[in-house]
Amino acid sequence: MKKNRLLLALILATAPLPAAAHPHVFAEARLEIVAADDGTVQELRNVWRFDDMFSSSVLMDFDTNTNLKLEESELQEISNTIHQSLADYDYFTFINHDGKPVEIAAPDVLHADFQDNQLLVIFSVKPKVSLPASGTLSFGVYDPTLYTAIDFTDDTHMVLEGPGFAKCKHQVIRPDADEVIAQNQAMLTEAFFADPANNDMGKLFATRLEVTC
Repeated sequence: MKKNRLLLALILATAPLPAAAHPHVFAEARLEIVAADDGTVQELRNVWRFDDMFSSSVLMDFDTNTNLKLEESELQEISNTIHQSLADYDYFTFINHDGKPVEIAAPDVLHADFQDNQLLVIFSVKPKVSLPASGTLSFGVYDPTLYTAIDFTDDTHMVLEGPGFAKCKHQVIRPDADEVIAQNQAMLTEAFFADPANNDMGKLFATRLEVTC
């Protein structure tokens, strides 16, 4: 039950129609995009801090010895569950290179922690194949189903690291939600929301870092 609940909250496996229309889980995020010395994108480092309500539910579900804290073994079970649950969703981390999607590899390790009564998730992903820091690159972190809101509260929480980006320009893009809805009303149908797991509406609303090299 507890694994299913965490999976449901993170990837919306069986949400009813109204739940698909807006977020129910919230996380503040930081994304560091690292370029290697050879001018390729090396890794994307994610840090997510989840809201109090969701964090409390995770504590209740995984605190097997009921001591109101998460032991190392319990945190490891949370890490394993998230790692497995988000595999089909590219760990909510997305890359485009000159307008084309770039596949990412699953993280070797995903670390869960519990700090100040909030769930903290830390992991890195890498492109599956060598990705040059050239042309136009777009990096985003979002839930395609819109059930989980990944929020970058400040532009400085999306950063470039490494000499490979030395000659690149970058900007944080924050789409206007009202404009997105107005421009995509034809997509906002009952049939669309009835199958939230197989759409990618989240990218229309997602904050992203665009890099030009």
